[in-house]
Amino acid sequence: MILTVCPSPCIDVNMEVDTLSIGRPNKIISKSTFYTGKAINVAIGLARLEARVFATGFMYEENSRQFEHELHREGVPYKFVWNKGRVRENYKIIDHKSMLTEVNDVSSEVPEEKQKELMRLIAEHGQESEAIVVSGGLAKGMTADFYFKVLNAVPSSVCKIVDSEGERLLQALKCGADLVKPNLAELENTLQRKISGKEDMLKACREILDKGAKYVLLSLGKQGAVITDGNKSYHCKSVNVAMNSTIGAGDGMVAAAANALIQCGSMQDILRCGVAGGTAAVTTPDCISFTNEKYKEILSSLTVEEI
Repeated sequence: MILTVCPSPCIDVNMEVDTLSIGRPNKIISKSTFYTGKAINVAIGLARLEARVFATGFMYEENSRQFEHELHREGVPYKFVWNKGRVRENYKIIDHKSMLTEVNDVSSEVPEEKQKELMRLIAEHGQESEAIVVSGGLAKGMTADFYFKVLNAVPSSVCKIVDSEGERLLQALKCGADLVKPNLAELENTLQRKISGKEDMLKACREILDKGAKYVLLSLGKQGAVITDGNKSYHCKSVNVAMNSTIGAGDGMVAAAANALIQCGSMQDILRCGVAGGTAAVTTPDCISFTNEKYKEILSSLTVEEI
């Protein structure tokens, strides 16, 4: 079983307008609402790959029932630690010039006793888990060492998979991580420096490995991804597909890579599966994950080369 931990769920509201006029009324052309959170997206992706998964994390009382509906529909078992307040709501407004304006909310505060309750829940389910995935931001009132506490709550034999950046990622690495999946911007943010060129990119990945990671899976967007363990490195280029949505692409990569990892896949397998999951996710409009059929179709067309 793979345990996924979502510290900060959110509701993403995507709106298309003809022209965004500040200080004037604007008419919505289309609107989509997604009940999401990085580790929740990963859990749904794993379920679609027919992996055993259990989702946990924080949830809020006032506007969260649709999350339960979505997880029920996807066949994902879950248990949340409930808090007072509302799930944060993020608004993305796209105008006819393809300009994106974002208005991002902040989660309601999570008290210390609720954080301890989640750690007990993670420790309980960690006993029967092969892997744990923790990803995403933190709610108000939480500190970056939450990531360390999560990974420290499960047995050392559990595979630890992290999708985060900055101090959260550095804290996770103190506990050791089998797989981390930054993108290039997140890697730069974590190391606090600009990365230029292939050799510098691999050097940056080795810095993360030296801090406690076993594998670094570096997402390169349309260029696919790179995986390295410090000794060998591989690149898998993505295939050209119709990009219908970027929602959940990174989470699709994490889900498929995590599934390959617990099946004792090679680095090449983890890389190919991750790229297939991320690519398949961008082909699905109005959806936060991919279909198993599209995933398998893309996976069969991918090749890996050593770099």
